[in-house]
Amino acid sequence: MLKLFRITAILEGISYLSLFAFTMPLKYWAGILEPNKYVGYAHGILFIAYVVVAFLFWYDRKWSIKRLLILMVASLLPFATFYVDEKYLKPSAVIS
Repeated sequence: MLKLFRITAILEGISYLSLFAFTMPLKYWAGILEPNKYVGYAHGILFIAYVVVAFLFWYDRKWSIKRLLILMVASLLPFATFYVDEKYLKPSAVIS
């Protein structure tokens, strides 16, 4: 479960950054719509996967509601899933 969550968190973060750093400028500055559409779909799927896996991981580890809220807020902020991976998902950090 840990490996799945770490991979999902990293991929969701990459898709979020790709959407806003690359495909949004292409859409609005260059009029190229296709990359935004496909990266947007991928990001939507990864976002839902992150939320579901985060909830399942939280439930499995019996963590506090505070940690669940941190995991959920991280899905909304750029770079936050990388922070969650570093702070909460490293094998040594998961024990507590």
